[in-house]
Amino acid sequence: MGKLTGFLEYVRKTNPMRPVEERVKDWREVYILRDKKTCSEQGARCMDCGVPFCHRGEIMQGGASGCPINNLIPEWNDLIYRNRWREALDRLHHTNNFPEVTGRVCPAPCEAGCVLGINEPAVTIHDNERAIIDKGFQNGWVVPEPPEIRTDKRVAIVGSGPSGLACAQQLNRAGHNVTLFERADRIGGLMMYGIPNMKLDKGVMQRRIDIIEQEGVVYKTNTEVGKDISAKELKRDFDAVVLANGATKPRDLPVEGRDLKGIHFAMEFLTANTKSLLDSNLEDGNYISAKGKKVIVIGGGDTGTDCVGTSLRHECEKVTQLEIMPKPEVDRNRVSNPWPQWPANLKIDYGQEEAIKLQGKDPRNFSVMTQKFEGDADGNLVAIHTIEVEWIDRAPKAVPGTEQRVEADLVLLAMGFLGPEDLLGEQFGLERDARSNFKAEHEVYTTNVEGVFVAGDNRRGQSLVVWAINEGRGVAREVDKHLMGDTVLP
Repeated sequence: MGKLTGFLEYVRKTNPMRPVEERVKDWREVYILRDKKTCSEQGARCMDCGVPFCHRGEIMQGGASGCPINNLIPEWNDLIYRNRWREALDRLHHTNNFPEVTGRVCPAPCEAGCVLGINEPAVTIHDNERAIIDKGFQNGWVVPEPPEIRTDKRVAIVGSGPSGLACAQQLNRAGHNVTLFERADRIGGLMMYGIPNMKLDKGVMQRRIDIIEQEGVVYKTNTEVGKDISAKELKRDFDAVVLANGATKPRDLPVEGRDLKGIHFAMEFLTANTKSLLDSNLEDGNYISAKGKKVIVIGGGDTGTDCVGTSLRHECEKVTQLEIMPKPEVDRNRVSNPWPQWPANLKIDYGQEEAIKLQGKDPRNFSVMTQKFEGDADGNLVAIHTIEVEWIDRAPKAVPGTEQRVEADLVLLAMGFLGPEDLLGEQFGLERDARSNFKAEHEVYTTNVEGVFVAGDNRRGQSLVVWAINEGRGVAREVDKHLMGDTVLP
């Protein structure tokens, strides 16, 4: 806990965001870190709740509550209150390989489970976490930790997102010889190319990638397993193989006009933008530009928000976001959605805040379904046709008379993902579950193929970065047991 009466003395203060007019003109992170005194006071708000729910990650009514990697939250809240920052960093690293990532992009299910949140604003766990790790890097406390002893075991990991990278670091620290295969030109997967720079600065990501390499993990970029190297070769040359290639098959919208020019998957848009930004500060033009265009984002999740924020930074003419689900209530319904469930009320993220400020209203339209895309004689997108829906028995039903034609130059499909791509599964001969994910149990991670493990979104489906870290650490333990008969990993 923090200060005995801290939750009575201090109000919740989160990291502020830079002014909209300033931040939409650059690609720097939107949040400003609080000062040391405020951070300590926010740590003091952690109360002696007896049974903390914040560090026990569970799925409740379809949403996460509590931290999936079991962060020792009351401990490091107390330590920052007492200005024992180095010890707080040690406790944070005990459970989390990438607190600089989760402290920036995680939606904070820990705060949903905070006991103080029953009748007061929850402790600022998310921002406290970032404060600890940022101070750790500022003071030079985060350094490579190579293993003292090496085994003769070789492990191949496919995919360098949060699951694969966490697994690599854990197995390397157990002394195994780890090679990480990544088909992109940079390590990091979702954390490098799937999340825009203004939400997660790539310099922040790169410094952690460099540390893991200095610890001994071997990176093989521009190498697609299944094409550049076969599954057979990996099984032959390594003692174990871990597939952590994510759920990268995007959900499509197969309606009339889908093949028109100007319709793209969100990840095509976001990935190309970040790569061009890193390669040339967008000067090479190798990205899908929204400048001067009427942009429609179809999908209301984090990826949709990132498309909104990116389009505004391109100086689009207008951006609209369509969501097929009904508009959530402004305030949490404490009868149907009580603590400690994830609060399902309306939230305004950074992208929506920017659009509201620049365009005068929330860009989101709820309970709207796209019926078709309209093009010109040259095959260019010019408009989309929509209709409102109402939800009956958990299914959307079109409402006659609510049809609309909306002009559009660029449509970005951000409707989620359907599971892992087929190539790896076919080459390794993996069984699939009913949702097309690679079949394996949580905390076991073994597949129908001896010595081949799966973890992360390719096993559980599209999920949070923090769940991917959970699975990366978990599969590392199971691989260590498989190789050595026991495990030394936490």
